[in-house]
Amino acid sequence: MDILIALIIFIIGAGAGFICNQLLSRSNQETTKLAAQASQSEAALAEYKQNVAEHLDSSTQLLQKMNETCQTAMQQMEQSTQLLQQATPSVDAMPFFSQETQEQLAQTVHLRHQKTAEESVETITEPPLDYSGQASGLFNDNKKTEEQLS
Repeated sequence: MDILIALIIFIIGAGAGFICNQLLSRSNQETTKLAAQASQSEAALAEYKQNVAEHLDSSTQLLQKMNETCQTAMQQMEQSTQLLQQATPSVDAMPFFSQETQEQLAQTVHLRHQKTAEESVETITEPPLDYSGQASGLFNDNKKTEEQLS
């Protein structure tokens, strides 16, 4: 009987141990899975940070190159402007008209351009032909016969 009770207690203990092992094993597996996901997320975050840092570094280098190119272009524009100013004739160049001709044009400007233009105003007393009592133009209904055309 003692052996039977010991055997029953052993079977109950083994069943309880098996159930506890399954429960603890599931939580342990979930913990392992969560830890793996966390490490993957951390690795992805580190990679993202590295990519962002590389992008910012390359952007900085590109902007520095653009700045250098703009500075070079500005220097070339200044040199071109100076060359153009040196090549441009001075202000004391010969005018198109002589001084005498310019004075004559200034004196006769009022003769060439009337400030007030006189317009002749015509008074119309008759209505236009479109409104007249007699048919005219397209509205004239004169049918031409073959005899009149010949």
